[in-house]
Amino acid sequence: MRSARPLEIDLTARARIRDAAIAVFGEQGFSTGVRAIAAAAGVSPALLNHHFGSKKQLREECDAYVLDIVRETKSDYMRNPTPAGLLTALAEIEVFAPVIAYIVRSYQSGGALARSLFERSVADAEQYLAEGVAAGTIRSSRDPKARARYLATVGGGGLMLFLQMHQDNDGKTDFRAALRAYSDQMMLPGVEIYTEGLLTDRMALDTLLAEREKIASTNSDMENQ
Repeated sequence: MRSARPLEIDLTARARIRDAAIAVFGEQGFSTGVRAIAAAAGVSPALLNHHFGSKKQLREECDAYVLDIVRETKSDYMRNPTPAGLLTALAEIEVFAPVIAYIVRSYQSGGALARSLFERSVADAEQYLAEGVAAGTIRSSRDPKARARYLATVGGGGLMLFLQMHQDNDGKTDFRAALRAYSDQMMLPGVEIYTEGLLTDRMALDTLLAEREKIASTNSDMENQ
């Protein structure tokens, strides 16, 4: 993860509104009105509407910005992983709490915008994994698209479950504390699995590959008939 604080870089009015919207949506959900967002940004509702036109357009820009943070962070590390970079990222992980809260809220809300956010995150994952393969830091895959979708699904689902288990009695989540706990508890086993693997033999993989080849051969024969 890059060390720059992602929500404290651009202090223009438009950026302040966007950053406030990310924080407010993450804390309160997407039913929150534009007046609350404008108040959090320290601007008038009229100025918010001037910059974004509608709440839907504001959310779309928030989606794009959040995905950009994740993509750049992952790409930076895939291209040039270093011990110092990893330790810095772990030390500063709490600064990503507004971004994570926003993503979680989006997936929980469901609907077309949530599906769009997920599909774009899968496409971004495929891109930064490919960059890692090109840089020699990631192993190549027989099916890069499927691998990207798997990692986005498992990573996102696992994080959401972890955060769900860290709600207080009122159903609220301290995302900063939860992210720190997630890093402390999940990082080492996760990196161990991705680095060293889990299974000691190829039986399961070879079985699935043979079955896939058999199905592909059958489909090809049917198409040629």
